[in-house]
Amino acid sequence: MDINQTLNQLELSGNFRRIPKESAATVVDLSSNDYLGLAERIDLREEFYSQHSPASMPMSASASRLLGGRQREFDAFEHTLAGAYRRPALLFNSGYHANVGLIQALADSHTLIVADRLVHASIIDGIRLSGASFERFRHNDYTHLERILDKKAADYANILIIAESVYSMDGDRADIGRLIAAKKRSGDKAMLYIDEAHAVGVLGPAGLGLVAASDRPDDVDIVVGTMGKALASVGAYAIMTERMRDFMVNKARSLIFSTALPPLNIAWSDFIFRQMLGMDSERQRLARLSESLADALGNQYASHIQPLIVGDPHKAVAMSQQLLKLGYKVLPIRTPTVPPGTERLRFSLSSAISSQAIDALAEAIAEVSNSMTAGL
Repeated sequence: MDINQTLNQLELSGNFRRIPKESAATVVDLSSNDYLGLAERIDLREEFYSQHSPASMPMSASASRLLGGRQREFDAFEHTLAGAYRRPALLFNSGYHANVGLIQALADSHTLIVADRLVHASIIDGIRLSGASFERFRHNDYTHLERILDKKAADYANILIIAESVYSMDGDRADIGRLIAAKKRSGDKAMLYIDEAHAVGVLGPAGLGLVAASDRPDDVDIVVGTMGKALASVGAYAIMTERMRDFMVNKARSLIFSTALPPLNIAWSDFIFRQMLGMDSERQRLARLSESLADALGNQYASHIQPLIVGDPHKAVAMSQQLLKLGYKVLPIRTPTVPPGTERLRFSLSSAISSQAIDALAEAIAEVSNSMTAGL
């Protein structure tokens, strides 16, 4: 690979990326996944430290979970998760670790994986590592999913259907009931895997996600949730049967061969997850802000994630830069994160944002759009 040529091509195409600088405190951050506004809650941190002395918990696990001597914080948090979901839980270091490790363990050359076309890159990487045959169904098109299963399922010993409950670039939702029905269409050899990274904390009963809100949550074999978005922490978890948990402890390479997260972080995750369960007022406020944002962007559906499709990487970068000057941090999303021609600004809401800021955002977008049109 010619590194210089690759970088030059990225710059010419408008797809060259840089790590953004830290924003001023006065900037309204519409690129964070801090959906409930918990990351800035000093009162929660103070309450946590009043219950847990940092001096009593190591700052490093110093070994993988299977080798670690200290398990109490991990066991306590998994117990909390199991109580909330009414099924066993297993912790991972991140959503990426979870998806790569779980899928790689679940599937092999005798497995057909059928995934929504817009699933996250970590899911795609897990599929590639598994060596399984792979088909994509059109985004949220369950008739297409069923046609693939009807045509190909008989040729494989196992079937794994994968989708997300809320999609990170468009903010739209999957139909969990239709996915369960598609799984049942293939009989006992089929499993259903749902990544709830962008739903946990925000949607469903007590913020447990769309699977928990469905009529038959136990028909979803694996549910993945992350702590680094609405829950203002780090790490991820998977909800599954006890037998499946035993299997993953023995086969999920990202669990077996990674040093575990520090006990201090796990204790914070346990604390913040339990706090989140009672935060219906924050979820209701976020829903109201989502409706206001949909009106501002002219979108047909309200979501805490919403796109403004620009369709050109250079224009997306320019709009992002101009909005930042007006006090709004909205980062451009470009290829390969989204397909060419769908480059966009991705607006990500927090319940901590004021309704006045959303009202003013509509004026800022109009000002930027008009200035760019006048400059053509």
